[in-house]
Order: sequence, then structure tokens, then C-alpha cells
Amino acid sequence: MKIFIKAKPNSKKGFVVKVSETNLIVAVKEPPVKGRANAAIQKALAEYFKVSLSRIVLVSGFSSKNKIFEIKEIKE
Repeated sequence: MKIFIKAKPNSKKGFVVKVSETNLIVAVKEPPVKGRANAAIQKALAEYFKVSLSRIVLVSGFSSKNKIFEIKEIKE
């Protein structure tokens, strides 16, 4: 499942807001330096969707505020 993210790094508070079924706004306290904000967004998404961190993968938008993350399905 692909999730479209509007990132807000350097926020005073961290939060996740659902805009639509596949669009979210994610604010994190970390700055957008050396991938720290991306890692924080990945962690926030894992907590929000209650999945392991390894199942959340950044697909595009490594240096953009508009990002696409993919939540990998469990293969049985």
C-alpha cells in the first residue's frame, strides 16, 4: 500500500494527521539533515499503522516535503 506524505520537519510537536485514505501530514521534530527527518517520519508511520519499522519503505521524495512511503504486506 502506498502512502503519500506531506512532511513537516523541524516542528515543535510531532503528529500524524489523516487527510484522506492514502494522504497524510506528518510533522517531526528532527531537522531535514542526513535523513534524520525521513527516519523520524518512518518511525511515526510505523507507530501510526502499528506495523514494524522494517515494513515501511521510503519510495520517493528523499529530499522533498512530498514523499511516498510504501507499507509492505506480510507474505505468508
